[in-house]
Amino acid sequence: MRILIIDDDEQIRELLRKVMVWSGYEVVEAENGKVGLQLQKENPAKVVITDLIMPEKEGLETISILRRDYDDLKIIAISGGGQMGPEAYLPAARELGADRIFSKPFDLQEIVAAVKELIDDE
Repeated sequence: MRILIIDDDEQIRELLRKVMVWSGYEVVEAENGKVGLQLQKENPAKVVITDLIMPEKEGLETISILRRDYDDLKIIAISGGGQMGPEAYLPAARELGADRIFSKPFDLQEIVAAVKELIDDE
C-alpha cells in the first residue's frame, strides 16, 4: 500500500515516512504540490498526506487537482497554518475534499490510525 507525503518541511516528511514505513506502508515523498502531483501521476498512491502551505504549488490547489483526477484517493491535510494558524486553512481543505484534517503539531498515532481507517473503508 503506497502513501504519498507532500510537505516542504523535510523533518515532517522524514517523521511521517518513518512512522508509515514502521506501520507497513510503502512511502513516496515530495517537497511540494508540483512534485507530488507528478509522482502521483507516475505511480499512484492510495493515500496522500499533504501540507497546505508550501512553495511551488500549495496544498489547497494540490487537493483540488487530486480530488478532480483521482476519485478513490484518500487525502489527509496537515497544517501549521503559517502566520494565520491552521484554523484558517484546514476547513478549506475539508471543503475541497480532504478526508481528514490535522493541525501541526499532530499526534503520529492519530495520523497512522486515520490512514488505516481510510484504507479499511475501501
